[in-house]
Amino acid sequence: MVESVINRDPEVLNGTPVFVGTRVPIRILFEHLEAGDSLDVFLKDFPSVTREQATALLDLALERLTGSNEAAA
Repeated sequence: MVESVINRDPEVLNGTPVFVGTRVPIRILFEHLEAGDSLDVFLKDFPSVTREQATALLDLALERLTGSNEAAA
């Protein structure tokens, strides 16, 4: 699932992890959420990122942090 959501390419933003098919760093989503913005606000600010990509990243983060696969259920 990581490969379908996150791209790390030295030719794109010096290897900063970005959403696949974009130049939007994944950290920007977390910064928006930390600031209290909704997912809809993030998606409006970065229309090249799909809702599916953003939710897949959040599911992946939950899975990695909790060590479970509940996000996929």
